[in-house]
Amino acid sequence: MKIKSGLILREVADNFIVVAVGDMVKEFNGIINLNSTGAFLWKILENGAEEEDLVKALLNEYEIDEATARRDVGLFIAKVKEAKLVK
Repeated sequence: MKIKSGLILREVADNFIVVAVGDMVKEFNGIINLNSTGAFLWKILENGAEEEDLVKALLNEYEIDEATARRDVGLFIAKVKEAKLVK
């Protein structure tokens, strides 16, 4: 899965936001706020990744257990799919 083109992640005053640009504005009109973990996962999905890749990346980057990583990745993926932000 991969983040759709036309969505950009920016850091503004220690906050991470995603906004639509170009033609994507017709499909998504809003702003997404992400915490640092969400931004970390988003950046990986910009290049394309599967759920297992995201879990491994979280385990390598943060000091968390595998069950927590799987739960957090599952929740993140559910939200971006629900918002139709990935292809």
